[in-house]
Amino acid sequence: MARKKYQSYTEEFRREAVKRSEKPGVTQAQVAKELGVSAQQIANWKRQFIRLSDKQFNSVDGVDYSKKESEELRRLRRENKRLQEEMDFLKKAAAYFAKNQE
Repeated sequence: MARKKYQSYTEEFRREAVKRSEKPGVTQAQVAKELGVSAQQIANWKRQFIRLSDKQFNSVDGVDYSKKESEELRRLRRENKRLQEEMDFLKKAAAYFAKNQE
């Protein structure tokens, strides 16, 4: 039995389909019929667009949400947490030694 081939669409096509479906007075079903895709597919793209998946819609309004940027953000958050913990430790140590000097 032959497997059904899935059509792949460009990011621009998906983005345009979602934008069209969000216009007032236009339904996803109407846009889907015009573009030759299912209404559910447009709903899926819209959900992916909202989630900003790494594999779909990498940037919105000039903000880069690609995997590289996400990795950088995670690295910076880890470093920030580590530095915060070090600072808390040093504050406690300074308070301890200041108390012992009196």
